[in-house]
Amino acid sequence: MERKNKPKSFKATHFPPLLAGAVAGVSVDVTLYPLDTLKTRLQSAQGFQKAGGFSGVYRGLLTVAATSMPTTALFFASYEATKTLCQPLVATQYTPLVHMFAASVGEVLACLIRVPTEIAKQRKQTYVGTNSKSSISILLHAYKTEGFFRGVYRGFGSTVLRDLPFSFIELPVWEMLKTTVRKYNDGEISSFQSAICGSIAGGFAAVLTTPLDLAKTRIMLSDSYRVSGKMKIKPVLTAIYIESGFKGLFAGVMPRMTAIMIGGFVFFGVYEDTKKYVEKYFDGR
Repeated sequence: MERKNKPKSFKATHFPPLLAGAVAGVSVDVTLYPLDTLKTRLQSAQGFQKAGGFSGVYRGLLTVAATSMPTTALFFASYEATKTLCQPLVATQYTPLVHMFAASVGEVLACLIRVPTEIAKQRKQTYVGTNSKSSISILLHAYKTEGFFRGVYRGFGSTVLRDLPFSFIELPVWEMLKTTVRKYNDGEISSFQSAICGSIAGGFAAVLTTPLDLAKTRIMLSDSYRVSGKMKIKPVLTAIYIESGFKGLFAGVMPRMTAIMIGGFVFFGVYEDTKKYVEKYFDGR
């Protein structure tokens, strides 16, 4: 009985979401990588066929696999820590705001790893100035020719502006759907039910934020900072609208929504399962 009343250690509190996020992230990114490649090529200014079409859909996978675990681990560790810290400070009716704030903290930190990965990955996916270059070579070239912030972290602002709204929508909707399930299930929710909630929340968020994702892709794929430095989200989207109309703003929406819905199911399901398993391990010690 003493063990149950004993406060959890820092490791027991923060390690489960850290490990669960890492496992869930790499599971999704590796499994659904081809859909992400097709989405990126549909959004490329080159056009789908010139960007690679249906060939080489696994180009850049190693880059994503190597960085997926630290990226998602950092996101969920900071998300859970911020949520735990802020939750007692606000009234219950403001809980969604806590989830939004926690998600924003997690996303900004995760983008420190995600942005260089996206630079290398998307250039390999669309053959933009890469040929057979490795991801490290691509980033080194970007650093030497454009500098650290203009090369390696090009598109950081547009990535944050894409990912923050996505998380503002996805995480609170996921939490809300889980709360609804618990309400009608005697306070319980299974990993499968959580995965369904994550899939719905992810698909909803994916559709609404596709224009922001499109702008981010165009900025990252531009040939040099002299071009991309002048490219801002609003002018990019305006130019796309003038050229292709409202439909053009949602280029790649179907593979993006499909990938994120499937990814949400796998991600949140694996996340909950792994988290429960690790928490059970620490509780049993």
